[in-house]
Amino acid sequence: LSYRKGCLGAGQQHMVCGPKSVKINETHEVFMRSNQQYSAYCCRHELCNNWFPTIDQTIGNPMTTTGGGGTGNVPTGGHNGFGMDSAFIVFGVLLAFIIIGFVSFVIFRLRSKHKQKMSHLLRTGLSAPNGMDRNGNDCTYNEDLRVTAAGDSTLREVFEHSVTSGSGSGLPLLIQRTLAKQIHLEECIGKGRYGEVWRGIWQSDNIAVKIFFSRDELSWNRETEIYSTVMLRHENVLAFLGSDVTSYNSCTQLWLITSYHELGSLYDYLNDTPLEPKQMLSILLSIISGVLHLHTEIFGGLGKPAIAHRDIKSKNILMKDADNCCIADFGLAVTHTQTTGKVDVAENHRVGTKRYMAPEVLDNTMKSDVFESYKMADIYSLALVFWEVVRRTRIDGYYDEYSVPFSKCVPTDPSFEDMRKVVCVDQQRPHIPDRWLTNNLLSNLEKIMRESWAHNPSARLTALRIKKSLLKLSDEDPSLK
Repeated sequence: LSYRKGCLGAGQQHMVCGPKSVKINETHEVFMRSNQQYSAYCCRHELCNNWFPTIDQTIGNPMTTTGGGGTGNVPTGGHNGFGMDSAFIVFGVLLAFIIIGFVSFVIFRLRSKHKQKMSHLLRTGLSAPNGMDRNGNDCTYNEDLRVTAAGDSTLREVFEHSVTSGSGSGLPLLIQRTLAKQIHLEECIGKGRYGEVWRGIWQSDNIAVKIFFSRDELSWNRETEIYSTVMLRHENVLAFLGSDVTSYNSCTQLWLITSYHELGSLYDYLNDTPLEPKQMLSILLSIISGVLHLHTEIFGGLGKPAIAHRDIKSKNILMKDADNCCIADFGLAVTHTQTTGKVDVAENHRVGTKRYMAPEVLDNTMKSDVFESYKMADIYSLALVFWEVVRRTRIDGYYDEYSVPFSKCVPTDPSFEDMRKVVCVDQQRPHIPDRWLTNNLLSNLEKIMRESWAHNPSARLTALRIKKSLLKLSDEDPSLK
């Protein structure tokens, strides 16, 4: 360490004391080279450096120089002050690095815990079917494959705010992704032209998941909307739990979640099981009760519009138990309220089942702007379902094998032209066996069917009239109660 004092020339003053902006009598540090450091105390009046004591010079890299008149040495206090400043600067920089490092570590730990939590939720959430695509034939399920990417789910706002869900009331709301991720698909229980039906587990209960193909989004939208109708809930209408839009293998899937009925559809049940008269009448009453509830508009603060199904058939009626059914599949339904007088027919490329279509639908003579026309078309389809049920009823130990309507007149998948010729041109109806006419119960049911599938829509019975007739039959025969 070397101390030096003395007088500086004009040129030296600029080199040591710095630019003219530097105030006299203040220390100014000048870094000349990377390995040397100078600290100068500059003053201008005569003998201004006289007060510095004389100190022996020592060898060192840093050099402290004082400029001005007189003789003397710089005290050690000037250097010590600079050393303290350097120590504070170094300490401050180190402290800043420590704080930044600690904050970064905390953020990293929090993000890691969040990722672990999300991974756990996803591992325990929605499972994916085995490697084959949804259009394949394999309905097996691989428990090792699960949806793990949160971004793989696509949520879609179907209505103004969210997709409503609940047991048909339309009031509760479920977050879509949460609902889908909680469902574990178990087995494929049915396939059709417009999608698949899976049995799943949700909150330890069996539920049915109807998976629509993406091209049938309009049907999914309409069915979700109908199920969300206030006051739709009825014991003979399939209970609705929720709906969701999710994805599998980057393909959009449209889910409709409903209650699960292990007996399957009425079509499946009739194929396997003959019926007793009491059981048969109970099934018919449950079907007509569901249709009557749909057709009836409920007025009040929480009312319900009148609804026409437009695709009534045995495959769209589910067996709740051996004696009761419920109506399902509202993808083609239309609604009507007397307040507006408007028939709400949702846009949909899908058409109903041609085998069950009424004559006025097949020949395009139905008044599409009159809601009663849709109700009467439902009654025609309902009469064909009644015929399927009554055929399987055991009377005096005898019953007919199951058959769909017009099975001997048209192909398995008839065209519009096939059905139009049989139903409209030839005006054929399902065959009535002679044995029905010799039994009081079956003959009365045969009369109800004939009036319900009449060619003229205005001549058909209403749902209320049919229900009252069936209740009367039940009251007249004690064995049917």
